[in-house]
Amino acid sequence: MVNQGFLLWCYITPVLGAVVAEQYLGRVKTIIYSSTIYICGLTMLFMSSLPIAQDLGVSLAGLLSALFFIGIGAGGIKANVSSLIAEQYAGPNEAKRVLNSGEEVIVDRALTIERYPSHYILSTFNQTKTNTIARIFSTFYLFISIGSFGPLLTTTIEQKHGFSAAFALPILVFLLGFIVILSSKNQYITRPPESSIVFNACHAFWIALKHKGNLDYARPSYLAEAASASGSRSELEPESNLPWPDTFIDDLKTALSSCKIFLLYPIYWAAYTQFVTNFVSQAATMKTHGIPNDIMPNIDTFSVLLLLPLIDRVIFPFLRRHGLPVRHIDRITLGFILIGTSMLYATFVQRAIYASPPCYNHPRAPDCLGGKVPNQISIFVQAPAYILVAGSEILASVAGIEYAYTKAPVSMKSLVMAGYLSATSVGALLAMTVSPLTVDPLLPWLYVTLGLENFLAGGVLWFVFV
Repeated sequence: MVNQGFLLWCYITPVLGAVVAEQYLGRVKTIIYSSTIYICGLTMLFMSSLPIAQDLGVSLAGLLSALFFIGIGAGGIKANVSSLIAEQYAGPNEAKRVLNSGEEVIVDRALTIERYPSHYILSTFNQTKTNTIARIFSTFYLFISIGSFGPLLTTTIEQKHGFSAAFALPILVFLLGFIVILSSKNQYITRPPESSIVFNACHAFWIALKHKGNLDYARPSYLAEAASASGSRSELEPESNLPWPDTFIDDLKTALSSCKIFLLYPIYWAAYTQFVTNFVSQAATMKTHGIPNDIMPNIDTFSVLLLLPLIDRVIFPFLRRHGLPVRHIDRITLGFILIGTSMLYATFVQRAIYASPPCYNHPRAPDCLGGKVPNQISIFVQAPAYILVAGSEILASVAGIEYAYTKAPVSMKSLVMAGYLSATSVGALLAMTVSPLTVDPLLPWLYVTLGLENFLAGGVLWFVFV
């Protein structure tokens, strides 16, 4: 429950990180300040593990404080880093300009004059740029997967040198990345924040709410036409002189439309979290052959590192050359199907465990050989479940990040990305709701439920969004 609660916190805070970036600081400064908070959290975590903290009885308070600050820092980074990375690519028809602050921006004069006279924005994507953005996000996810090996190293350090040494390593590694960000902060291409975007969005939603959810009532041109037709502005006076152009409402509609697909992602994430929670517990009830059961999730990481370049560099280009472009929705749907298949395979593994001696339906139960003997089935039977999870995240997770960026209006990319990430927090809540099934002998029902939900969600995605 603590793990799920921390996951929930880390994926709620991106909303705050997106608001700060879009409205106040911009992406680069938000990432820098969030990284500082993150480092403070890591330092608290390290200090809470010291013997003096244990002697003073403040270790638990230190741990909870550390998780709080780490979550805030993670939110500011997660909401903005992927969009910032993608913004560094300029299309063939885009020019760069250096502002007085030293920041580089991409200038599209036609769009600038037409839509946002006071700001520089990114131009729309052509197909070549879309493919390049897909490659960028795949590479980004590849590096995330490399970072996933960190727990393997810290676990080994903890076993040999204790928690303090294990918690010191992330501080050192993160500081290296932080130094890189600071040293290059004026070289990143970025878009200036808009001081009123969040307030304007809330104002527009309030107007729509008063008119049965119709956002067109928040268009200045609509109010002008209505006033002209009635010959009076008295009824519309509270909504007159709106401080945004009609195109702002177009962007808001686009943002809402792009977020619809994220409504089904919590079902995916509820299943995805199983591979670092219940899959690990499941492995502990099997013959491990001397392998720590918490090492097993690294099969997922290895699989991502092997499969992602194969899919991105070989399979997808092959399909495109033969006139079969793989759309976002195709990848996301297949990702849902693969995660569902992984859950059904986990059901098979759990039933095989229950069918094995010596403890059958209650492996490692205290009244069965003192809970010291696992059921006689090899831990390697689990491997296909992790491989299926890896395949699903290469498709559904990478495509989700890419979809959030490419479909979002240029002025709301961090906000839409935060909407995508928030689906993970809802997924953590869903995982908590099925926690009563995480006991023997009910575990097969947990995996079956999650598997069927993802098959159903994948079908809905396909029929609704294709």
